Amino acid sequence: MGIQIPATALWRFWNMLPHTHAQTWNRAELVRALAVSESTVRRYLALLTGGFMVRQLPPWFENLSKRQVKAPKVFVHDSGLLHSLLGIAKQRDLELHPKVSASWEGYAVEEVLKTLQADEAYYWATHQGAELDLLLFKHGRRLRVECKRKDAPTLTPSMRIALNDLKLDWLVIVYPGERRYTLADRVEVIPLAEMVAAGGGAASLFKKPHR
Repeated sequence: MGIQIPATALWRFWNMLPHTHAQTWNRAELVRALAVSESTVRRYLALLTGGFMVRQLPPWFENLSKRQVKAPKVFVHDSGLLHSLLGIAKQRDLELHPKVSASWEGYAVEEVLKTLQADEAYYWATHQGAELDLLLFKHGRRLRVECKRKDAPTLTPSMRIALNDLKLDWLVIVYPGERRYTLADRVEVIPLAEMVAAGGGAASLFKKPHR
């Protein structure tokens, strides 16, 4: 593949990357930790992204007065690799690990993207803390997704801000439960398993709930 990076240097980068999984990319933090230049860190990340080991989810911008995040969100593609790099060997270890929610978010993001096969995929966030996990474009339609590892997701202030600021006509929350239900006006909760089972027809799940 023409990689000309010392194996030990790339291994150090690999071992730090999982701690940024499902977070906005902060190159300055890795630059300090690895004692390398910003261009070197960008090159390492580009290498792993090009090798389909890492996903960089780009930010979406709206014409808003609020300051919006411009850095990508970074995910380790494979959950098993992520857990191995974090030293997680058993299910119980995962459930007690501080990155368990981030791990599930990354898994859900990959499953949603694989199932829906969107034409374009983004996330949205502001510096005030509002965020939308996925904003997808498919056949000219906008699909809006939040990924929550909860038995019963609740409507958060961040979701309300996204609904209003992005003028969303509806929002879908994907979660690990088994029941589909309406959470609030313009907000529908859908089990991840139901979406995956729908396969190529999963986009039909993203329809405005009937009242």
